[in-house]
Amino acid sequence: MRWFKRIGIALLLLPFVLISGIIVFEIFDICVNHAATDRQTKKLQTDLESRISDLEILNVHSETGNLSGTGNHVECLSVIDFATEMTEGEITSALSDTCDLNRDGISIEQKEDGTYTVYLETSAPFPDNIEGH
Repeated sequence: MRWFKRIGIALLLLPFVLISGIIVFEIFDICVNHAATDRQTKKLQTDLESRISDLEILNVHSETGNLSGTGNHVECLSVIDFATEMTEGEITSALSDTCDLNRDGISIEQKEDGTYTVYLETSAPFPDNIEGH
């Protein structure tokens, strides 16, 4: 009779254990995705600082989540505003050593005030996460 009681309790607790496991896994995914975004932003900032001698960083921003608003996927976005005397072509050629501007999801935009903004958008390590819904 004890075995039936133990098996019954185990069957009743099984859904709670499975749901708890799923929640812990999702929280782990979220932490890893945010860490990847932070690492990506720091690497982009380091690349800019090492390639552009007169760089003045104005703003650094990063975002993790469903950035396009469609589908359930997670992206990592890094945005850096900076000022330099270099032209857009010179910046592009300086950054071409570290990344392929056509393939890597990176773009450079010149603002009206002469400053630049560089955007880097990549897929997150766990793209099918609850953050993407």
